[in-house]
Amino acid sequence: MPYPFLSEEWLEEAQSIREEFKGNSPAVPHVVQMNLVVTEVPFGEGSVNAHMDTTSGELELDTGHLESPDLTVTVDYLTAKAILVEGNPQAGMQAFMAGKIRVEGDMAKLMALQTAPPDESARDLAARLQEITE
Repeated sequence: MPYPFLSEEWLEEAQSIREEFKGNSPAVPHVVQMNLVVTEVPFGEGSVNAHMDTTSGELELDTGHLESPDLTVTVDYLTAKAILVEGNPQAGMQAFMAGKIRVEGDMAKLMALQTAPPDESARDLAARLQEITE
């Protein structure tokens, strides 16, 4: 059942898993709307556009872009996988320092998100996403 990260099948399975966890996490303490561009995707058109929105109090993730995001983050596929699936914060810091992550907009909002401690359901969700990732 493992699928390539960000493939259509992976996105469908990830959405299903997120629905299972909906309402089980504490409210996200920071409001942010962020667009994400993942480049160098090894299938499809070479990039995936997604977004994150916490204005409802929960972390909502989906494909496509928001019209007026606070910021846009552009990152390559392998770095996105290391950060989002493997939960490797060092990969993110190294990539940022190497210029492999570009941030346009309110970087303070991104930094504020990183200060929130992960809750148990977020760890469980991440573990489930790892299970479905090839």
